[in-house]
Formats: sequence, C-alpha cells, structure tokens
Amino acid sequence: MTITVLVPNEEGRAALAEVDGVNPVRYEPGEPLEDHMREAQVLVPPFLAGPKVSEMFAELPRLRLIQLLSAGAENWTGLVPQGVALSTCRGAHGGATAEWVFATLLSIYRELEPFAADRARRVWDQHYTETLMDKRVLVVGAGDLGEQLRRRFEAFDAHATLVGTRARDGVHGVDELPGLLPVHEVTVLVVPLTSATRGMVDAKFLAAMPDGAVLVNAARGPVVRTEALLAELNAGRLRAALDVTDPEPLPEGHALWSAPNLVLTPHVGGSVTGGQVRAWRVAAAEIGRFAAGLQPGNLVDGEY
Repeated sequence: MTITVLVPNEEGRAALAEVDGVNPVRYEPGEPLEDHMREAQVLVPPFLAGPKVSEMFAELPRLRLIQLLSAGAENWTGLVPQGVALSTCRGAHGGATAEWVFATLLSIYRELEPFAADRARRVWDQHYTETLMDKRVLVVGAGDLGEQLRRRFEAFDAHATLVGTRARDGVHGVDELPGLLPVHEVTVLVVPLTSATRGMVDAKFLAAMPDGAVLVNAARGPVVRTEALLAELNAGRLRAALDVTDPEPLPEGHALWSAPNLVLTPHVGGSVTGGQVRAWRVAAAEIGRFAAGLQPGNLVDGEY
C-alpha cells in the first residue's frame, strides 16, 4: 500500500522519492488543495508554518500524521485534530544549535566582544581570561540536543550534567534542580516550551545559580522570565547568552537590547547552511517508519 504525503517544496519531493510505500505530492502553502491531494495521510507543513496551515485539516479526512521540519512543536498546541499524530524533526538541528551554545560560551569566557571593542578603540589590553575547561555545566533538557551537548562538552574538558523530566540512567530529574543549580557555573536550557517549562527560569531559579554563572537559553523565550533575568544581569551577578527572547522578536527600546553581561542573537541557533537537507533526511526517516506501519520516533509526548 502506498500513502500520499503532501510536501511544501521540491526538496521534500526529492527527499521522499526513494522512500518505500510513499507518494510525495507537492502542494502550494496557502493555495486550495487539488482533488487528488485530499486523500493524503501525511502532511509536512513548511518550516515556518503559520496558523493558517491548520485550515487545511478540514480538507484532509484521511490525515493521520503531521510531520514537522522543526524540532519545536509549541506552535501546534491545540491545533492537531484528534486521531492525528504529530512528529518533530528532532535530530536535524541539534548539531547547529550546539555550535551556537559553544560559540556564545567561548565568546563570554574568552571575552571576544570586549576585545573587539578594544580593537575599535585601538587598545591593546593583554590579560588573562576565563576558560570553558573544567567548568561544570548543567544541561536542562535531555533529548537529542542535550546528548549532543554532553558529547561536545566532554571534548572541551568541561563536565556536563543532564536534567530531564524524570530521572533515568545518566539523567537527573527536574525535581533535583534546586540542589544542582548552585554547584554548576553554566546552565544551558534546551527544553521544549510546554505548560511545565513556561516560566520555569524565574527569580528563585536564577537566585540558586552561583555568582558569575552563565545562563544560556537555546530553548524558547518564554522558558525564562525576562524581568527576573534582567534584574540579575543589571546587578552584575549573572551573565547570559540568549538566542530566544520573550517577547520575540525583541521590540525597539526593550531593556534586553542594552542589558549588560549579555550575548544576544536573533533566534539563529539552528539557521545554518544545509539545515533543510538535514531536516528532510529526518522527516523522510519518520515518514518511512509510518509508511511501514511503525511508530515514528519523534512523536510529541511532552517530555524532555
């Protein structure tokens, strides 16, 4: 039996062309579906899909799987029809986001921004800096990205501790955070945005971090309470690297633009060359499992 999969671009059609039991059909996002498309069992939304994609669901009575090209699924809360599974592209963007985490941490510890400012002023200020080596890093989120980070921290001679929803082999449970935060110089956030993680990094969470510690948010902006973080940054007690903010995009005049002790980038952690190729590679594997009667490996379950 062959299943029809709606894909939003030619890259998708090419990626699925060799998958057994799959007939990839290209559709134009925002345009009415043609009659032969309405029998599709799988829909792949565009990478930056808006809410209007959900309007297609009424035209797809046989829909059974929505396969995302993104690792995050928070924008789909409450939109997925009953009886339809939702699978993410976990594993496609983790390497790129891990690179961003290391780029920002190395920038902070090796003072790349201050040295760039010195260069602009023609100042030669030779001095010792901090190092990532031997740092104790708490990675909150134990999925694909968390594991990729742990492997890379080991290569930098840093010590990573993973935290997940529940304790398991090699992973601490989220209930252990109060005891873990004070003994780690870095806390990296790589959790999905859920009702449990929204606002989890509040004033109490930040107060438990030691003086001079670095908070790295590679997750989603609302995981962190912005005003609580601003208080710590302005006091000079903590440092931070943010690829995501709340609100986002960051509006003109927002306090984060001028906050001290902060490295800020505009949600580009996973925005690298080859990202679409890697995303379609994961999507093809997930859809292939579904076509074979197996459960996709990246189904959304609310854990991290």
